[in-house]
Amino acid sequence: MPMYEYQLRGQGGGVTAGQIAAGSLAEAATMVRNQGAGYLLDISPTKGDGKSLLERIRTFSIDFGPGPKDVFTFTNQLAVMIKAGIDVRGATESIAEQVENPKFRKILVAIREDLESGKPFSEALAKHPKVFSSLYVNMVRASEMSGNFGHMLERISAYLHQQIETRSMIIGAMVYPIIIATMAISTTIFLLTFVLPKFTTLFAGKEDLLPMPTTVLLAISAFLRGYWYVVVAVVAAVVGGFLYFIRTPFGCKWWDLTKLRLPLLKRVFRALYITRSLQTMGEMVNAGVPMLETIRITAEVSGNTFFRQMWMAVHKSVKGGKQIAGPLVRHGLLPGNVVQMISAGEESGKLAEVLTDVADFYAQELKNVIKAVTAMIEPLMIVLMGVLVGFIAMSIILPIFKMSQLVK
Repeated sequence: MPMYEYQLRGQGGGVTAGQIAAGSLAEAATMVRNQGAGYLLDISPTKGDGKSLLERIRTFSIDFGPGPKDVFTFTNQLAVMIKAGIDVRGATESIAEQVENPKFRKILVAIREDLESGKPFSEALAKHPKVFSSLYVNMVRASEMSGNFGHMLERISAYLHQQIETRSMIIGAMVYPIIIATMAISTTIFLLTFVLPKFTTLFAGKEDLLPMPTTVLLAISAFLRGYWYVVVAVVAAVVGGFLYFIRTPFGCKWWDLTKLRLPLLKRVFRALYITRSLQTMGEMVNAGVPMLETIRITAEVSGNTFFRQMWMAVHKSVKGGKQIAGPLVRHGLLPGNVVQMISAGEESGKLAEVLTDVADFYAQELKNVIKAVTAMIEPLMIVLMGVLVGFIAMSIILPIFKMSQLVK
């Protein structure tokens, strides 16, 4: 019979480790919980029996996968069918027949075949980590241990829907500023390459009378018209170099720090990372996922190097038998009142409820912050566009007035 290693945190805060023999991971987790000696931190097969949970998930990969909306639709439909009494194999087969995305249909067929061979649903999902995240797989595995599969699918569906809404909200907030910025750049290029050259003959021979702004704009106009390919190449090189730089370890860390310090936008990013982290952790604690695995996955999905470091410090602290709040205070990325509430929830045994409440609060706070920042950015972009176009217009008109006065 396979052996499983587990870690328990007792009522006094101490961590105990042990091994237990069981027919499956779900059975082992149930047996450990029934001992009543504390709450489960981590459980995985022993080294002789296989890899750890996270290593199993990372072993598998696919080249391409469907988007979050496809996964959300599948989860929502599966939850409804499971609650209607249809078994998971039949429900997966039925959904696969209706899926339009061919890659997703192929994945669902593979999952159905794994189910037919007797594998658990979570194990079948774990073979496709680029489609079904470690959070998704672990919540399904927890539901297999506890027996509330249909209810857990509803929780996963609600979580996915909230994540999609947040993503759409952020993208929607970026659309208007991007449109304004594109219009400003396009208008400037049009004025410099098509309008300003019409006045070149008028200003010819009178260069000494032209003000400095006009002289500079004429030089820029001539350069754009004569060496536009150089400008395109430089812009492409700068954009490509920046994208490559932020993918390097140092560049990624610098960019993550910059996002936390950018005026206006830092409020959006900070609220986003807090919301994502606490929602993930709250859902997994509520699902009964072992605490160490919960914290590890929270670190992975946080989306920022410094938040990831903070959660991994929490992971190390909890593994050593200490509380969650200590590393949170030292890193200073979470507001003090949030850390206090998490600490109180941990001491009272109501951590799941506290995390859910705080995550809901910050989800609403994220919406408010996005609205406020968008409301400030929009007029700033309009004013910037007006100043830019006005500067070019005045640089053209002022020399004309000056020359007309000399003629008089």
